Amino acid sequence: MAAIYSLYIINKSGGLIFYKDYGLAGRMDTNDSLRLASLWHSMHAISMQLSPISGCTGIELLEADTFDLHCFQSLTGTKFFVVSEPGTQHMEHLLKHIYELYTDYVLKNPFYEMEMPIRCELFDINLSQAIQKDRVAYLGR
Repeated sequence: MAAIYSLYIINKSGGLIFYKDYGLAGRMDTNDSLRLASLWHSMHAISMQLSPISGCTGIELLEADTFDLHCFQSLTGTKFFVVSEPGTQHMEHLLKHIYELYTDYVLKNPFYEMEMPIRCELFDINLSQAIQKDRVAYLGR
């Protein structure tokens, strides 16, 4: 079994700009992935407003019986989140590494337009390698 079921990247206005499925159960329908990204963006924004702690950056971890949802928000408002097996540890490190890949291969790509869907082969290749390394590390635990 894979530790990571899927990866989503959402732009600052809540639009899904990247989705990759790693689960064995099959790829989610396009409309469902758009709905999930939109719902997460809204829940994240509401949690920041309702938090009793000033300076709260929103939900970072949502734990359910069958999955965990880990989120990292960049300073620009882009959100990276993974849906993983329950109890999966150290996802914040993976999310930060994915953010570094995003800045290196997507944002520095002269053909990429901000806030648009990500279509970058180097990003895809390096992302696959990072996920594979994480799977190997997960199986070694």
